[in-house]
Amino acid sequence: MIRKLFTAAAMTAIALTPACAQGKPTSQMSKADIEEIVHEYIVAHPEVIEDALVALGEKQRADAAAEQQAAISSQKDKLYSLASDHSIGPADAKVTVVEFFDYRCGYCKRSVQTVQGMPAAYDGKVRVVFKELPIFGGISETASLAALAAGKQDKYNKMHVAMMELKSNDDLTDKRIDTIAESLGIDVKKMRADMKSMEIQKQLADMKDLGRKLNVGGTPGFFVGDTHIEGADMAKLNAAIKAELES
Repeated sequence: MIRKLFTAAAMTAIALTPACAQGKPTSQMSKADIEEIVHEYIVAHPEVIEDALVALGEKQRADAAAEQQAAISSQKDKLYSLASDHSIGPADAKVTVVEFFDYRCGYCKRSVQTVQGMPAAYDGKVRVVFKELPIFGGISETASLAALAAGKQDKYNKMHVAMMELKSNDDLTDKRIDTIAESLGIDVKKMRADMKSMEIQKQLADMKDLGRKLNVGGTPGFFVGDTHIEGADMAKLNAAIKAELES
């Protein structure tokens, strides 16, 4: 960043310096000559640094947004249309919301009921797709595998909500996962076997890979159309949904 600022300042200073400055043409100036001109210019016009910082910040934000849009566009089918994904709401809903989450993420836990209520809140016009992203590793990954394996017994969402509603992350243990599954009528032995299967392992690996490609740095991470909402910003999420419904 400093190099970019220096370059910008140098170009500005040189552009505003007469060709005969210091008795030599600009093309013949040494590095020392240029540094002296830049130093004098910045001392006389310190606002150039602030302007350069603002411009650089705007460029970085624009570049990041362009990269995000390109990533969403290139991964749109995997993001919104995978038949293997678990979801709630009508399959033909006008708007699809995708949530990347971790079972030990506090913000994910606090927003679970809001997310679960979205299809009803929007009169069946919204579908929510769930993408496991166990960024905390360990038992989070085990929980993700358990939820996906529960899906083999048509109990994905019940398992998902039950684990999300655990009040403390300390409550999420292997024993508790099995107890929850059993209480939901899930065949625990089969669930544990499916968790080790290539199918479930690959399904989770693909979700994590998609999260990386989409630059999902934390959870929850929501996607609506071409918009990525970072964190549990429900106001921004609902605004994105309404914009898609009105488009």
